[in-house]
Amino acid sequence: MKIERGLVHVYTGDAKGKTTAALGLALRALGWEMRVMMIQFIKGYKEIGEIKFAESCSDRFVIRQFALDLTRDIPEEKVIARRKEADQAMRFAEEVVTSGEYDLVILDELVVALHYELVDLDRVLRMVRDKPESVELVITGRNAPPELVAEADYVTEMLLIKHPFEYGVQARAGVDY
Repeated sequence: MKIERGLVHVYTGDAKGKTTAALGLALRALGWEMRVMMIQFIKGYKEIGEIKFAESCSDRFVIRQFALDLTRDIPEEKVIARRKEADQAMRFAEEVVTSGEYDLVILDELVVALHYELVDLDRVLRMVRDKPESVELVITGRNAPPELVAEADYVTEMLLIKHPFEYGVQARAGVDY
């Protein structure tokens, strides 16, 4: 099945659930035999549920991670390396989005890379505007800039009301990662 009119989603806010919502959409798309690419801009660990699942259906669901270092107060050479990796991640995202090879493209934590000024907002907006009509695009992360929100078709803000971390519950496999 092909998407006739691909739209743009932004999942933002301080609460848990942005990546989870994107993965829910991926699951739905996979159920309709669509091809899904998830590019994770910040996450660089393989022991997460979505990686394990993607490995089981790698013909239609691919995840590529770019572990951008968000440490503050790092030496200049690390800042340069971090910006170089962010540029590589963005170039890869642009290629994937414009190729039209995937029906659904998820740019997980791209908003965080924007917030840390690792990726240029105008570049992201250009990619969003130039995406093929057949590509559904999801962008996640805290602090979505108003310009990106204005460009999107769907915008969902996750609002933190209560979280188990507040009373000492650690992240759990299969639920939180």
